[in-house]
Amino acid sequence: MRKTLNTRLHRAGYYPQLVSDLLEVALAGEDVVAHLVQAETTFDSEVRRHLTVLVLTPTRLITAHVDDQPADEDDGRPGQAAATTEAVPLKEVRSVGLTHIIGEPEKHPNGASRLELNLAIGWGGAHRIDLEPATCTDPNCTADHGLTGQSLPDDVVVRVSSAAEGNDAVRAATEFAEALSRATAA
Repeated sequence: MRKTLNTRLHRAGYYPQLVSDLLEVALAGEDVVAHLVQAETTFDSEVRRHLTVLVLTPTRLITAHVDDQPADEDDGRPGQAAATTEAVPLKEVRSVGLTHIIGEPEKHPNGASRLELNLAIGWGGAHRIDLEPATCTDPNCTADHGLTGQSLPDDVVVRVSSAAEGNDAVRAATEFAEALSRATAA
């Protein structure tokens, strides 16, 4: 399974040797049961690459996230990468949430591929608070009703789209989610 993981890291093409080295440290000799490698490119004022790798071992969920850090032309510092790994005992994983985006749901046969899969894994390490102004039903009301919002687990979220990555990537993400769900149910 490690060989398949390394093949996928090389296929993603985002510092494969670095990511492999970081994962070896985090794995600490444990076997790889399942994995998911998800590369993402975002555009703001410049192109930024990200890589998220999820690895399931017999006892832990290993996460690795790598981001580009652009060069600083003012001080001559070359571009860098920021890489973070986390090892979470499986008994600490609280939730494996899946959002499936299905095209033509009325025609969906069992086992058919999804257009998109969003995998959210929570273990209580991080929370996101989404706030918005509270309102009332009176359209003429000008009172300040404060804020309302939600506290959501935000440990790791991976989005895989068949339009961007292909059906095989969505299938691989679904298989990883199934393996993780099985492992956390034990």
